[in-house]
Amino acid sequence: MKVQVLSRKLIKPCIPTPEFLRHYTISFIDELAPSINVLAVLYYSPGLIIQKLEESLAEILPHFYPVAGRYMKDDHSVDCSDQGAAFLEAQVDCQLLDIIGAGAKPEELNDLLPCQSFATEDATEPLLAIQVSKFKCDGIAISVSISHRIADASSLGMFISAWANACQGDNVEAISSRFNSPLFFPGKNFSAPDFGETGTRDLDVRIPVAKIVARRFVFDNKAILGLRAKMSEGKTGKQQPSRVQVVSALITKALASVDAQKTYGHSRNLLFAQLVSVRERTVPPVPKYCFGNLVAIAMTESTAAEVKNMGFKDFVRLLDDNVSKTVADCAKILSNGEDGHKILVDTIVGFNKKSVNSDLNVVLITDWSKLGFYEVDFGWGKPILASVADVPIKNLVTLLNSKESGGIEAWVHLDEKDMSYFEQDKDLKIFTTSLV
Repeated sequence: MKVQVLSRKLIKPCIPTPEFLRHYTISFIDELAPSINVLAVLYYSPGLIIQKLEESLAEILPHFYPVAGRYMKDDHSVDCSDQGAAFLEAQVDCQLLDIIGAGAKPEELNDLLPCQSFATEDATEPLLAIQVSKFKCDGIAISVSISHRIADASSLGMFISAWANACQGDNVEAISSRFNSPLFFPGKNFSAPDFGETGTRDLDVRIPVAKIVARRFVFDNKAILGLRAKMSEGKTGKQQPSRVQVVSALITKALASVDAQKTYGHSRNLLFAQLVSVRERTVPPVPKYCFGNLVAIAMTESTAAEVKNMGFKDFVRLLDDNVSKTVADCAKILSNGEDGHKILVDTIVGFNKKSVNSDLNVVLITDWSKLGFYEVDFGWGKPILASVADVPIKNLVTLLNSKESGGIEAWVHLDEKDMSYFEQDKDLKIFTTSLV
């Protein structure tokens, strides 16, 4: 697959940002975010009109004014002077069906992105970049990238939904974001976490020389019902675990098995981490449409001996307890002052430190299944596929809804040598389809 960029331009807000909003200081959670971009790609059948996309983008930017600005790293702030969002048009030399099937690997899909996964955070770099790629069949791929310095996955989903609403002429106020996360979590001048060399496809947070590859595994509704039923065997009156819980447990179990098959000279402990949104979970509640990084990290560590004796049900319970505790802790984040903030800081900083420890098998799962990508309609129908970027971070798992109702797609990033072991896991082979 070859992708040729035909044009690049900057799209600016249709009305200027008021002077009193031109300096946006980021929150301390933003400060602790990795220097990467949050990206997604939506694929559509023929019908999209690029001019309409540009016009609606200019219309929506005043409601998301910081994303049209530039990040000032030394000041931990965004200069919101309407410098503009990058907008690229590209031509792809193949059919869209070649992408939808198993014809393209995730690393090839990165050519559809407007920028690389890792952010340079240069003062001239756009915080928002979009690429519209047209296939031979006139199908379209729309890729959207926002700097993780000011946005998490939920923020990305808010922006894409609001842009689609504007493109249809709908009320954009319904999803207009609030840029008030620094009021809840004022900046503390933290340095950005250092995971080693950035800007390369060979980055691994623990082993920089490793080659990381991604594969997409699909759990259809029938498979998920089967996994949930396994938890109910021999029990009555117990609430079944969620789709995300059973999929996360099966994948974590498989990754633990992969690690056990490798030789490190000793068995490694397992560190499981999952990102949890704090929106609407704090007291008082952070608004649903608050823009920025608003996540806590649910983290738990198990010894190699414990992991060796754990079955699927044990992993489900472990992950459920881990996330439930973090959700409960969210209620203390704002009501306990600095002690509440410390809950967030300690877990995020703690995870960043542990993630570079080669003596730990670190698994990070992020749940994007509630972002509604398959409902994003710019006026020409809903997407036929949604994908994430091929992010070169080892043992990163991103969960999305599948096109089929009730299913989940897991985008799994592993060391190339580990992927062959992972794909042969017997439970994984029973419950999933590996597409790319």
